[in-house]
Amino acid sequence: MKKFFKVYLPFTANELKRNLTYKGAFYLFIFCSLFGTFINYFLWMAIYGSSSSATLGGLTRQEMVVYVFMSYVTAALSMIGISDNVSEDVVEGTVAMNLIKPIDYRLSLVFMAMGNVIYRFFAPCILVWIGLEVYKVQVLGLGITPISNIVLYLISVFFSFMIYVLFDFCFGMIAFFTTYIFGMLMAKDALLSFLTGQLIPLSFFPEVIQRVFDFLPFSSMVYAPTMIYLGKYSGNELMFVLFRQLVWVVILYVLGSLIWKRVTKRLVVLGG
Repeated sequence: MKKFFKVYLPFTANELKRNLTYKGAFYLFIFCSLFGTFINYFLWMAIYGSSSSATLGGLTRQEMVVYVFMSYVTAALSMIGISDNVSEDVVEGTVAMNLIKPIDYRLSLVFMAMGNVIYRFFAPCILVWIGLEVYKVQVLGLGITPISNIVLYLISVFFSFMIYVLFDFCFGMIAFFTTYIFGMLMAKDALLSFLTGQLIPLSFFPEVIQRVFDFLPFSSMVYAPTMIYLGKYSGNELMFVLFRQLVWVVILYVLGSLIWKRVTKRLVVLGG
């Protein structure tokens, strides 16, 4: 185990150093994403203000405020893309070097993504999180989130991170067939903002569609952890949601292994 972490932790450390070096690009990312979150917030407040019902999609106005900002925190911590790294390695031919190194290529990407998670947690997620808790108590009149909800939320976020990274690894394998996947990455991000519940809570959809989403991994990426934080799941339902996330981690890991074995058999690298 010690040898394992000695091999892969440097990938996490190097990613942290890279983020600290290119601060401008990262803070631009924060500004753009937070800007979109505040637009989403004001949009939902306008919707609740024009509605005669105090509850929409199973969420009150106060809960929707928490949902909007916690879905931002959840997405920032869990939706760390690695498919662009795969695409870059395929285009530049460096993926061939990774095949001859005594490391697991996918694990190296996972630990690189962990470096991004650590950095994003301290800038800006923890600040948004603390600010939201203060706003909940001082303005919304809600209580502080119970420690049990926070612990379960963090466990769920870890599963969400693994689900997204393993899914993105599978998606990145498309680069072995098309080489250039920038357009597909843009389409994927737009579609996932909808399917994960980041843009619209999945509880707003008809029950039939919600059941379809339950069979897909996307609801486990943002929607499930955020609803756990809000305390919308309890007892057996909560255990089922966490178990479903774990199942998707296993499924996507196996699927990624099968795809990886297939694409490496047809890999052709030109130049030297």
